[in-house]
This record gives sequence, structure tokens and C-alpha cells, in this order.
Amino acid sequence: MNSVSAPSDGPVVNKIWLTSYPDMVPADLPPLEHASLAELLEESCARYADRAVFTSMGKSITYRELDIQTRKIGAWLQSLGLQKGDRVAVMMPNVLQNPIAVYGILRAGFVVVNVNPLYTPRELEHQLRDCGAKAIFVLENFAHTVEQVLTHTDVRHVIVTALGDMLGLKGHIVNFIVRKVKKLVPAWSIPGHHSFAAVLAEGGRLSLKPAELTHSDIAFLQYTGGTTGVAKGAILTHANLLANQLQLQLWLATAYIAKKRPEQLNFVCALPLYHIFALTVNSLMGVSIGAHNVLIANPRDIPAFIKELGKYKFDMFPGLNTLFNALMNNPEFSKLDLSQTGTLAGGMAVQRPVAERWQKMTGAWITEGYGLSETSPVASANRFDSSDFTGTIGLPLSGTDFDIRDENGNSVPLGEVGEICIRGPQVMAGYWKQPAETARVMTPDGFFRSGDMGFMNERGYTKIVDRKKDMILVSGFNVYPNEIEEVAAMHPGILEAAAVGVPDEHSGEAVKLFVVKKDPALTEADVKAHCAANLTNYKRPRFIEFRTQLPKSNVGKILRKELRG
Repeated sequence: MNSVSAPSDGPVVNKIWLTSYPDMVPADLPPLEHASLAELLEESCARYADRAVFTSMGKSITYRELDIQTRKIGAWLQSLGLQKGDRVAVMMPNVLQNPIAVYGILRAGFVVVNVNPLYTPRELEHQLRDCGAKAIFVLENFAHTVEQVLTHTDVRHVIVTALGDMLGLKGHIVNFIVRKVKKLVPAWSIPGHHSFAAVLAEGGRLSLKPAELTHSDIAFLQYTGGTTGVAKGAILTHANLLANQLQLQLWLATAYIAKKRPEQLNFVCALPLYHIFALTVNSLMGVSIGAHNVLIANPRDIPAFIKELGKYKFDMFPGLNTLFNALMNNPEFSKLDLSQTGTLAGGMAVQRPVAERWQKMTGAWITEGYGLSETSPVASANRFDSSDFTGTIGLPLSGTDFDIRDENGNSVPLGEVGEICIRGPQVMAGYWKQPAETARVMTPDGFFRSGDMGFMNERGYTKIVDRKKDMILVSGFNVYPNEIEEVAAMHPGILEAAAVGVPDEHSGEAVKLFVVKKDPALTEADVKAHCAANLTNYKRPRFIEFRTQLPKSNVGKILRKELRG
């Protein structure tokens, strides 16, 4: 969908969630004020010119500087002879060069293709070939991966940057340490590549031609594994992302019902900007409201991350259940004051024990939201002014419809489990060059089949029980791994846990639980006794395997598919 109106055909959806809406949040999304993300950026850079927009490794840039630097990138890209709609890849972690490149690409009228810097050559080659990217921005630490696949792709222009390139004099020291001391830059050779600094210098001598962009033009190809395991590019238009950041702006008002909103909000940006969650919630919404994003390049370095958290008074902290859990297990975390920080969780289910511990340590509840790459990403969220942890994914955002449907596409009654189907202006236009996959997930009446199973209660709040593909069938009974994992998280001796189904000759499948110990003395008998006390018989794990760590995605989601083998 490329506009804010939803199809009117198909069954009428009972919007019961509107009874739980706060007064200041409209049921329908107002008309979009901007024609494109480029126009939005230009307006914000003019309005908030002297404010800091992004900070990385102690170096900040203002909105005025962002305007200047992105203009240079855009002008240089246009000078290559690329055509409107051509794809340009960005393969960088959370450094200042990332948003400068992304917004420069958008201003030039091109399409951004975000790439996970940790991709293997096989994964990178698939994505670059599939999207047909003509150029790529890459941090030198990952240039060796690009080198290996370049000749098999349409990429003709490679722009390489170093970690310290935007850090001034300090940057030379940073680059020396990264290259020579820590040896984090594998050898690479890409003849004819361009340095980021040279691109800025050359672009400064050129003029950016305004791109004629409309709501229906593609802004991002956001790749997602989806349910098939083969990465597909979700086509996100300018309208999709303009709508979602506006929906988030409207929902943000629920955080300031009982307290005054600061003139400028400080955001923690610990999730990678190449991931749709941080892209929209941190970067796009942050820029639209004149916020300041503090970029965390390596959130897995928990001690360094905690030091960074202590430097600012943060207003918004988007993150994942696993990240919050890791922070709380560091003794230094308890010294921070996050009582006024709105903590927004997505990407995976928030476990109640984690939420309750967070509230006890910080004085604030985690606000859980929900979305997918295909929904730009946020489709629903809990109210920020909630006085408790609901254990749900909240209410559909303005202009968004939820319908819980069975396998035949029929709506199920309140309280019954079915597939969560989503309709709204943030829903993708389809999968790139995948008409069959698009038809498989989009219903005739405009709903996107999420692949997540859940139910809606009488107040309009939706509870996810699990992914369709992760459901375990034990003797004909549906067992949802989320429930098993949440029970496991209640045990004080368990740090993390993941449940999967394994073949069983008697029951079809049985539950296997992978556990990372918090208490070294924890035994299999302890875990089984705990589960027996909290789960009915068929849900109890039959097999327990202890691990030193669990496999996780680039944003910290536990990868059950790797545990299933």
C-alpha cells in the first residue's frame, strides 16, 4: 500500500482496541505532510539546525551539518549517472557515516538497501545480486567481504570508510588502534574504490539536484528472512515510512500525559541502524521531531555501553528483551538512573520476569511494541503511561487494523488464537521481484499475514503466543516456545533459555529446552522440577541441554532454527 487509506472491501473489522485509546491519539492517521523522506529531512535540518542530531564515540554532528554532508553525498552519487530508483547499499554499523550515507542516498532520489555488516560472502552476494545495487558504502572492517563477491554483482562503485573518519583528529588515533593494535581490519583490495572523505570533498564541489519523489516511490529495500529462510526485500515506500514515523510520533504523546516533555529528546540507539526497528524508531522518528540519537557501535560490550548510558539523561531507549537482560546482569547497571527513560521493546517477546526486574531496578516499565520489516516496522504498541506490564503487544497504531484469522482466512472470536493479520499505511508494497511470495502473504482485502500466532482480548490488546513455524505439536496439543521460555526465565539460576520441538516416536514432537546457566550449580533436575511446578505435563521439556551461550541474530534475537539443527 502506498497511501494512508486502507482498502474498504472485505469483512468489516471490529476496532475494539479504540475503546482503550488515549484521548490525544487519533484513531485514523492524519494526511502526510511531506512528499518524501528527503523533504522531511530538509525541513527538520532547517528547523533544528543548531541541535545535535547524532553522536558517536564522543563526536556530535548538528542538523545543519547533517544537511551539508548529506547534500554532498547525494550530489556525488548523482554525478555517477545513476537513475532515479537505482539501489545503493549501505554496509555499516552505528557510526556517523551510516545516517549521512543513508540520507544522502534518499536525497539523491535513490533506494537504500541496508546490509548487515556481519554477512558472509554468500549472504552478501545473494542480497546484492537480488537488489541489483549499483554502489555500496562499506566500513573498511568489512571491505574484504565485499571484495570477494564484487565481480558477481552489478556494483560498480565502492565507497570505503574507516571507523574514525568523522571524528576529527581523534579519528586518526582511532583508526591506528583499530587497524594496527586491535587488528580488526582484514586485508582487502578493491581497485578503483573511493574513500568516504574523497566523496565528501568531491561532492562539496557539486550541486545536488532536487529529486522528484512521491509517496509511491521506493525508499528502502529492507531484507528479511521471513518464513522461507531465503532473504527477500520488503519494498518500503516513502509513504510507508512517513506514515510509520508519524504513527510513532502520535503514540509518543502517551509518554507525556503525566509529565512535561523535554524540548529535545535524547534517544539511545543501541540497535543497529541497518535494522528496521532502529531505522524507523530511532533515526526517522528522531529526525522528524528534532531528537538526538546517541549511537552505540557495539552494544555487546556491556561495560562500555553502561558507561555511555551514564553520560546522558535519556528519554527513549528502544531495545530487545535479551539486551535488557544482559544489562541488568552487570553490577554497574544498578548505578544508572533510568527512571524517566521510556523503554520501548520490540523484535522479540518481552518476558515478564525481565520486565518485572527492569521495573524493580529502574522504576520504569518496559513498553512492548510489535512489528516486522514488512510493516515499516511498528504495527502496535502498549501505552507509555501504562502502570503495569501487560504481557501483550499493545494496541494497533493510528490507521492500523488487526484481524486474528484462522487457516481459512476467517476472523476468530476474541480470546481465540489465530494468525495476526495487519492492514495499514505502513504495510509494505510487496516483496522485491517476488510476486508469488507477495501473493502468499497479502490477502485480497489488503491484510498482511504476519506468520505470528496470537489472540486479542476484550480491551483490544493482542497477545502473541508464537511464530507459526516455531509452534511445537505434542500429541495433538499446540505448545508455544515463548511460554516455556518465560517460565524458564522465572528460575533465578537461569540466565537465558530457548525451547524447540524435536521428533518423538510417541508424541510426534517433544519439547527440548536449551539453557544458559546463571548459577553454575544448576542441574537438569532443578530445571525439570521448576517446569513441572509451572507447566502442564505435555508442555514440560523432556530434554534439557546446557549451553554457554545461545545463537543470536545481529540484533540479539535468539535463533531457534539453529538450535533445531
